[in-house]
Amino acid sequence: MPPSPSRGALSALLVTILIWAYSWVVMKQVLAYAGPFHFAALRYLLGAAVLFAALLLSRQSLRPPPLGPTLLIGLCQTTAFQGLEQWALLDGGAGHVALLAYTMPFWAVLLAWLLLGDRPTARHWLGLALAAIGLLCIIEPWRDMGSTLSTTLAIAGGVAWAAGTVLSKRMFLRHAPSVLNLTAWQMLLGGIALGGIALVVPERPIEWNWIFIGGLTYSVLLASSLAWWLWSIVLQRLPTTVASVSSLGVPIVSVLLAWLILHERPSAMELVGIVFVLLGLFAVSGVGAQRRS
Repeated sequence: MPPSPSRGALSALLVTILIWAYSWVVMKQVLAYAGPFHFAALRYLLGAAVLFAALLLSRQSLRPPPLGPTLLIGLCQTTAFQGLEQWALLDGGAGHVALLAYTMPFWAVLLAWLLLGDRPTARHWLGLALAAIGLLCIIEPWRDMGSTLSTTLAIAGGVAWAAGTVLSKRMFLRHAPSVLNLTAWQMLLGGIALGGIALVVPERPIEWNWIFIGGLTYSVLLASSLAWWLWSIVLQRLPTTVASVSSLGVPIVSVLLAWLILHERPSAMELVGIVFVLLGLFAVSGVGAQRRS
């Protein structure tokens, strides 16, 4: 891979981390004014509309990628991941749920090995081991983890995202679709499925006020449209292991933001865990990314 595409992917990854980290705080805040599935459906259907508008403005084809694989990506990456995580936030703190959701890299590495033959290197395994120790310190399974339902939903969402990540990588390898085109179509299909769920699941009516509108706007324009497009660029240009483990920067920043904004103070063990996760990030995305460039 030439240096410039690799550097561009790492820049996209950094911006994605910052946008998504704050989005967990926003998702927690908007639940005071809407049900989880109604908000998730609105967020992704509007986000898809923004991406299709970008396709039109850039004069790219609106023809969908292979529909079967695209639908599967949308169901995993948008419907299951976002629906489950938004549901988990009802009873779980934003920082804690974000950390549980980002067990994704561990599942993604295993799935990429099985489905893509993307065998992790020794340095990748070291990074995964350090990050795993960090997550164990953060989750503290030997203690009361709070709401069992929230914990289970958050981890299940991480598994779904991992599947969507690997399926997206396979799509790029086999069919080489436009990044913007694939992102728009998987988001539309996943958003339609979320809309169907929102119609049948009883939830509180949406309370339209400026706080909710502001949160929805951030989620649609930045956390959904821009960040998912950037994430697709990352998946297209970087190895699955590097991209997945590097995304662990999101929950670290989320915990700090939740501490500052929502007053969700991390425990001493969570702080120790954050240090280990950062060491894992350095092992995988620092030297590892440069070696694969």
